[in-house]
Amino acid sequence: MEVSTYEQRTLTVLDHTRLQELVPHNRRLLDPRIAQTIEELLDDADLLPSQAIPPDVVTMRSRVLVQDLATSEQYTLTLGYPSEAQPGEGVVSVLSPVGSSLLGLRLGSVARWLAPDGREHAARVMAIHFQPEASGNYAA
Repeated sequence: MEVSTYEQRTLTVLDHTRLQELVPHNRRLLDPRIAQTIEELLDDADLLPSQAIPPDVVTMRSRVLVQDLATSEQYTLTLGYPSEAQPGEGVVSVLSPVGSSLLGLRLGSVARWLAPDGREHAARVMAIHFQPEASGNYAA
């Protein structure tokens, strides 16, 4: 069973377009559950131009503070593309379980995902420290 958030997601048109191109090129490398989760996200998300995205939405290259619901530990994560991923530095790929669960969520929402070992995880988006669109960068 795939665990995901059931909240409506909002994506920028640019993030949506890039991910539509990225998923097919990485399909053979992806866990089928992640591919399905991202495809469903792309099919169901509300789309907005980058200039219209609210500042409380997690977009690509956003830096967010999340709190693990099980342990109350807090982590700062940056949502990146696979080539940018550096998990030890807090940069997670959008094609990872945690990355795909964060994209498009609003501040205060709960991201839910299954780790590769099958354990369920959940974390609340506590703050968005940086969102490219909020800083005027509409092409990030």
